[in-house]
Amino acid sequence: MEIKRFETGPRMSQAVVYNNTVYLAGQVGNAGDDVVTQTKQALAEVDRLLALAGTDKTRILSATVWLADMADFAKMNSVWDAWVPQGHAPARATGEAKLATPEYLVEVIVTAAL
Repeated sequence: MEIKRFETGPRMSQAVVYNNTVYLAGQVGNAGDDVVTQTKQALAEVDRLLALAGTDKTRILSATVWLADMADFAKMNSVWDAWVPQGHAPARATGEAKLATPEYLVEVIVTAAL
């Protein structure tokens, strides 16, 4: 079975498709923006990459959301809840982690079906 890679760089691909499953790299917003704006930007990137791979957010199987500070949980969820299509909520985990730079407040990792 063929493996398809999208937006591949020296370190990673932004999306990989194998066996009718799409795996996205962690998506972040613009460093320095607030958590609401970064969440909107990260989810827009998820939408873009899923479309590039030939699917959409109604086909998301699971999502992992990392927050730099769990105090931002409600703010992130306000964006997430408006973004997830009714009846298509994936399995999801959210945790607190030190992200790549202190300016990143949220990172979203998604696995979806084609």
